[in-house]
Amino acid sequence: MNDTLLAFDDILDPEETADEVDPNRAVLSVEQAGMRLDQAIAQVFPDYSRSRLTSWLKEGKILVNGQAGLPPRTEVVGGEHIELLAEPSAQTEAQPEDIPLDVVYSDEHLIVINKPAGLVVHPGAGNMRGTLMNALLFHFPELRQLPRAGIVHRLDKDTSGLLVVARSPLAHKALVEQLAERDMHREYLAVAQGKLVAGGTVDAPIGRHPRERTRMAVTETGREAVTHYRVAEKFRQHTLLRVQLETGRTHQIRVHMAHLKLPLVGDPDYGGRLRLPKGASPELIEMLRGFRRQALHAARLELTHPATGEVMAWEAPIPADMQALIELLREDRRQHPDSD
Repeated sequence: MNDTLLAFDDILDPEETADEVDPNRAVLSVEQAGMRLDQAIAQVFPDYSRSRLTSWLKEGKILVNGQAGLPPRTEVVGGEHIELLAEPSAQTEAQPEDIPLDVVYSDEHLIVINKPAGLVVHPGAGNMRGTLMNALLFHFPELRQLPRAGIVHRLDKDTSGLLVVARSPLAHKALVEQLAERDMHREYLAVAQGKLVAGGTVDAPIGRHPRERTRMAVTETGREAVTHYRVAEKFRQHTLLRVQLETGRTHQIRVHMAHLKLPLVGDPDYGGRLRLPKGASPELIEMLRGFRRQALHAARLELTHPATGEVMAWEAPIPADMQALIELLREDRRQHPDSD
């Protein structure tokens, strides 16, 4: 059976591509003739992902010339009337909680959050409440209609800094695409144990640790992972790094720095043995011993706005605990100017 559609004789102007009054109705253009139905529908309803539209098409929730249940591969001829019957349903069972959020920016499409260290992003085993998702659902209830409440990327629990959340279907689709195409730029500040002369790139695949399944590791069977780093400031036995991610694997910066024998200060999983500079002050020793989270902060975020196409960027100041650590490392350097 040929799956090519026959257009109605009484269709509207075939050059019309959308109904400006009802966003759930559209008319395919003659330029789309020959395309698969799922591809054409994705073009006229760009707010939704192609996978979601395909599911609705199969479920009969999208009518084509009044007909439901057409196969996604059906070839269009142009001029077909499309009607979207589906209503976006709740995408998460997480419950809203009145947790304060540091909202750096928000509009109808985007929310940019400066996440504090200690805040888990997604609910999970042992963390069903008190997460960023719970907080987002309280402050922005409409996010329940989006997958993962609009969260398109994550930060580890004890990593602080900037994280973008989609607030509309259009933004969700666009941000996921930017992440996949590596068009979203994220820069981190990290305090590493060890002396580094110059920056570089780590191109080493990351996967689950072969024995400790809660940890990640550089492994030949892992997924591609690329991290760029450069020296921001040198201390006696530590280095402040600016790090940029090309990919976004779990624990990527922490694993790659440990792979270079430059683990992050305070990292409970990859930090290794504590390194104390010879002759360090009691204050610095206390700080290094008591720093209980990885010294990692998502300092800058740059992306293309999904609706306007404008390139936007935000920066978040270094949190107090990392700033105090850096100041003590600077003081240690001043007290030992001739030290190697």
